[in-house]
Amino acid sequence: MSKTKAGGSSKNVRDSAGQRLGVKAYAGETVKVGEVIVRQIGRTKIPGPGTKMAKDFTIFAMKNGTVKYRDTKIRRFTGKTAPRSEVSVV
Repeated sequence: MSKTKAGGSSKNVRDSAGQRLGVKAYAGETVKVGEVIVRQIGRTKIPGPGTKMAKDFTIFAMKNGTVKYRDTKIRRFTGKTAPRSEVSVV
């Protein structure tokens, strides 16, 4: 004989850890080579001079210097323009 009543099966119990996305170095901060500046999903910020983008869209420093952000527009495949922030290391 069972000690507990039938509880059924739970379905919504899976949970994943957060991805720790966001800006890691703000404007005016100094960074070293290889240091992560922005972790993002998609291309919301674009790399400028002194930075590169990894295949998971992480932007990192290619040289030592100070981080700068600049608002810019990029042209999409359809011809429309979209506002983006350009991240650079000077």
